[in-house]
Amino acid sequence: MIRLDASAPDFATAFTALVNARREADEDVARNVTHIIGRVRDEGDAAVKDLTRLFDKHDLDQTGWKIDRADCLAAWEGLSPELRDALELAAERIATYHAKQRPADTDEIDAQGIRLGARWKAVDSAGVYVPGGRAAYPSSVLMNALPARAAGVGRLVMVTPTPRGEVNPLVLAAAHLAGVDEIWRVGGAQAVAALAYGTDRIAPVDVVTGPGNAWVAEAKRQLYGVVGIDMVAGPSEIVVVADAKNDPEWIAADLLSQAEHDPTSQSILFTDDAAFADAVAETVDRQIAQLATAETARASWDANGAIILVPGLSDAVPLVDRLAPEHLELACDAAEALFEQVRHAGSVFIGRYTPEAVGDYVAGPNHVLPTGRRARFASGLSVLDFMKRTSFLSLDQAGLAAIGPAAVALAEAEGLPAHARSIAIRLNR
Repeated sequence: MIRLDASAPDFATAFTALVNARREADEDVARNVTHIIGRVRDEGDAAVKDLTRLFDKHDLDQTGWKIDRADCLAAWEGLSPELRDALELAAERIATYHAKQRPADTDEIDAQGIRLGARWKAVDSAGVYVPGGRAAYPSSVLMNALPARAAGVGRLVMVTPTPRGEVNPLVLAAAHLAGVDEIWRVGGAQAVAALAYGTDRIAPVDVVTGPGNAWVAEAKRQLYGVVGIDMVAGPSEIVVVADAKNDPEWIAADLLSQAEHDPTSQSILFTDDAAFADAVAETVDRQIAQLATAETARASWDANGAIILVPGLSDAVPLVDRLAPEHLELACDAAEALFEQVRHAGSVFIGRYTPEAVGDYVAGPNHVLPTGRRARFASGLSVLDFMKRTSFLSLDQAGLAAIGPAAVALAEAEGLPAHARSIAIRLNR
């Protein structure tokens, strides 16, 4: 774990190294994913079957390619009342939050009498990727499927890896609750390629969303253009800005909530109190030993964790903006004031009683967020990722007369005479 002090002479160099440290896919991953994509594109189902046998250790012809919707219903009915209630609460809040994101069409007549506007439509079909390797994530089903439903997507397809053919019933129950139309027992880069190109069994989709490992992220990156994607998501990350009024136990737990995801996850604490920094560091080490995910959390914290001492918490804001973290917690008295200053973060959690983990499940905003400093230019998953905008324009003779001559002049200046003529011929010029 890195300890930095903003007042140290070498801080600028050390912090820049932290900002620029890469935790994502290397060239070997990119090369292997290119090979997998090529196989699925050229061989279709045969490649998907072979790669599933290789990576997930089961034969799709024996375990079944598709998971029946009746199995999802059975999984739902088999849940304990407590879990069913929890999923229903999460689904209700997520659906309500995302329904408000649906954009309105525009249609107006401007001062020149020209009609112009935009119409929003959902994509015809969407594929959602739900991880199934290190853990099963029913929350990811809801976070991807419910925005697609709010957008009005017609066909909703889910792919999920099933190691040795086994699938977590919670994932199936969440798929039932979200109204997923198809579930394929396929994961990895081969699943993304199958959704993008289509195979004899799996019809292609228009958009692929959802988190995954480095191979899945790289497949989405390479296939963008063949299919739409939400983002290229990398390892999880959290930045916590906290003062000494916090309980070190709380802040340590918040840092570990992301460290336990993956050895490449990153957890960073900014504080203005050295004694509090020491207390949190000691508490993290003690809490790790109590976790069932201790091995992963320890690897993440040792390799990528950081505690940074700043003169005042406001001094942390420009440093946070440079990191542009996936998750940002502001656990301090001045949380609202700091929030107003923050420019770059995937999602912000304001106040001591707003742990990031609550946002992963039941709060409402989406937990599929930009990582790797992409919050500088990207946003979390939303209804808009499942929609596209078509602009429209309608001119009458007077409208063309008002703006056409300027268009002719610009077309001629660009050396495009056919452009100019298509307008000028209507102006009787």
